[in-house]
Amino acid sequence: KSKNSQIDLDLIKRAYYFADQAHHHQKRTSGEDYIYHPLRATYRLVDLTTDSTTLAAELLHDVVDDTPVTQKEIEQKFGRQVAFLVGGVTKLGKIKYRGIEREVENLRKIFLAMAEDLRVVLIKLCDRWDNMETLFALPERKQKRIALETLEIYTPLAHRLGIGEIKGQLEDLAFIYAYPEKYQWLIKEVKEKYEERKIYISWLKPLAQQILDKEGIRILEIQARAKHYWSLYKKLQRYEMDINKIYDLVALRIIVGNVEECYQTLGVIHQRWKPLPGRIKDYIALPKPNNYRSLHTTVFCEKGKITEFQVRTEEMHQEAEYGIAAHWYYSEKKGTDAFRKRISPVVPMKKFAWVKQLKEWQQEVRSPDEFLDNLRLDFFRDRIFVFTPKGDVIDLPEGATPVDFAYHIHSEVGDHCYGARVDGKIIPLNYPLKNGQIVEIITQKKINVNAGWLEFVKTNVARSLIRKWLRKHNLVEKVKGSERRNKQRVEKKEFTNKSNRTIKTDGKIENKRMKIDGVFPEIPWRLAKCCSPDLTNPIVGYITLNRGITVHRKDCPNLKKLNPKKIINLRWRK
Repeated sequence: KSKNSQIDLDLIKRAYYFADQAHHHQKRTSGEDYIYHPLRATYRLVDLTTDSTTLAAELLHDVVDDTPVTQKEIEQKFGRQVAFLVGGVTKLGKIKYRGIEREVENLRKIFLAMAEDLRVVLIKLCDRWDNMETLFALPERKQKRIALETLEIYTPLAHRLGIGEIKGQLEDLAFIYAYPEKYQWLIKEVKEKYEERKIYISWLKPLAQQILDKEGIRILEIQARAKHYWSLYKKLQRYEMDINKIYDLVALRIIVGNVEECYQTLGVIHQRWKPLPGRIKDYIALPKPNNYRSLHTTVFCEKGKITEFQVRTEEMHQEAEYGIAAHWYYSEKKGTDAFRKRISPVVPMKKFAWVKQLKEWQQEVRSPDEFLDNLRLDFFRDRIFVFTPKGDVIDLPEGATPVDFAYHIHSEVGDHCYGARVDGKIIPLNYPLKNGQIVEIITQKKINVNAGWLEFVKTNVARSLIRKWLRKHNLVEKVKGSERRNKQRVEKKEFTNKSNRTIKTDGKIENKRMKIDGVFPEIPWRLAKCCSPDLTNPIVGYITLNRGITVHRKDCPNLKKLNPKKIINLRWRK
């Protein structure tokens, strides 16, 4: 049953009967009647978005692609909106993952359509979900291609739209076929742990209810949430594949009435059980880039078990599960016009402005390979959020640098950038930013655009603005030279410092590389002439304005004369 009380059942019935006739006599590879596929996809869509137009388009989404019916016929019988959505899904269905040689012109078209109406993607995500459920019927080669395509394109898209339920389901289904050996290993390793945690959480659940009831907390629901397998596998990779370091295999999710009760609940939990230091995360005050909101805490719980609790309101929970569709639903309930605005164009909130940014960005991209590579970096890669000194949250792709940050703020800030502070410390401009850091860009009146920045910036916004400035000032050769060096650097995996020494990553001269606070830098450096450090000396680095890092002995007397804020700890790699 749809959440939308104003559903047009007549439109839905007409769409169903039309699709049933169009797919008459068609069979899927599994042997079932074809109509069951769009029907199941539509059932899934009911939980996401509930307007009649979208549901009708889901029922009809394969008609143009797989039958003699044309898009013009769809428009005549069901209207322009349904035809537009069906046409968008038809284009998206033509995307095929081909590794390095993939063709992505159809992907360009679908993102243009997506910027006009996000419902296209919601329809396709439900379509893909059902296809993944029946992937067993296809040949092994196709299974792997479709699974990789799902992990590369569709699950990151679901994540950015905040649709956690579909993202998790698609990832787990794709994991089985994309990496079968790793999947089987994981199942074998965690099966007993999962069962053990489920039993423990089932025992803990009524106890938590009792404790919170006693404090007068109005609990709407307590759920036991099991971690998805693909998400668990990625987390294990960060913890040296040690399952004993994962505390949220199964977590307790507590849903309460309002934000105030979220914090009250957190306080009660911490009164009863001691929290682990550094494991309290307030995503209500500081939501994730996809607008995920919740309180997370990990505590030393009953029977000595380290356990994660999540606390949120019903609205936050729906948004975490169903993303932008939940925004529409709650906007409608509150009587705003955001729900009605989704007819077209439908980018109803500033939170999803990246969709329109994507549309504008792709007009500048030249080749298909460049398009998908930059798409995966700028829009589909894991996201981080960092802060300006005033506390504004900036959403960037993982691995972004201070230069990316500067150009995200404004092109003028990027052009005049000559240094950066992260959490109060001077850092190199190619430093990879991390979640939650406070970033301050140091500017000067003189423009400092450097072709070398093209070798380490991660976002297409920064890259295109740097190129634009260099071309405007007739420095095209520097652009080409920098891009050529960057390509060679990737291919040969070698880096050259200011002392004209080639530092390779093949292990032959690896002992000459420096490690800066745990990160191997791809930045120029040179040895200080005043103290001539070698591999036997403890060292520090001094960040200079235009010459990278100067390496000094730690006991160099000249360091006393230098700005201590620009001195960083270094060590030779052993």
